[in-house]
Amino acid sequence: MAAPQIGKLFIGRPLETAASGRANKLMPDNSKIIAANVAALRWRIADAAARAGADPQRITLVAVTKYVGPAEARAVFEAGCTVLGESRPQQLWPKTEALADLPIEWQMIGHLQRNKIRRTLPLVKMIQSVDNLSSIEAIDRIASELSLQMPILLEVNTSGDAQKHGFLPQRMEPLMGELGRFSNVKIQGLMCMASLAGGMDAARRDFSALRELRECLAGDCPESVELRELSMGMSRDYEAAIAEGATIVRVGSALYDGIHDDTR
Repeated sequence: MAAPQIGKLFIGRPLETAASGRANKLMPDNSKIIAANVAALRWRIADAAARAGADPQRITLVAVTKYVGPAEARAVFEAGCTVLGESRPQQLWPKTEALADLPIEWQMIGHLQRNKIRRTLPLVKMIQSVDNLSSIEAIDRIASELSLQMPILLEVNTSGDAQKHGFLPQRMEPLMGELGRFSNVKIQGLMCMASLAGGMDAARRDFSALRELRECLAGDCPESVELRELSMGMSRDYEAAIAEGATIVRVGSALYDGIHDDTR
């Protein structure tokens, strides 16, 4: 059976490892396509920032490699994206090994189960998707055992979608009082995912709700907690997120539009 495709993005090939000898290989045309996509994305981020009256240099692009292998991830890095994001630890682990020769800043952007924390922490510079107090406690404890300081973002379910992870917005204010006791996690901001229903209007409401929540919480944070970062917006809605104050956008499929499978 032919591998599935989403639009023009091929996602059917399994992850390659360094041992396969193919982790560093990509069709030259694909490298050029990815580089062109990155350049176009950078331009659109700068344009969205200008329209929002924001500094584009203040907006971090996290290039998501969820649906591609190490070769495509390498091409994204070589096109200038030094911060890469993974949604699943099982995909993160082999990619960090295959691309260990590159100074990539890896970030975890998907749900991280507690039994995968210990293996994941040494590989990442940030966990964006911390969605419950038990996970904060586990990350803090394991980071201490590993002599790490781990930056995290708190994921908030601003859409109210029962299928999404995240703290409920009304839970955030009482949570602030519990966060000062952690010494090995560094809480740096908030993260959300917009609802898939309702189009751009609904997405902007979700993003606006996160920004307003950050403003409400800022005065009640323990000294060790910073809420300077707002991670919101993906390929379909990152411009709306920037309009609502995003400082981090997580973009995946837009980077790979038009690439071809190199195994055929």
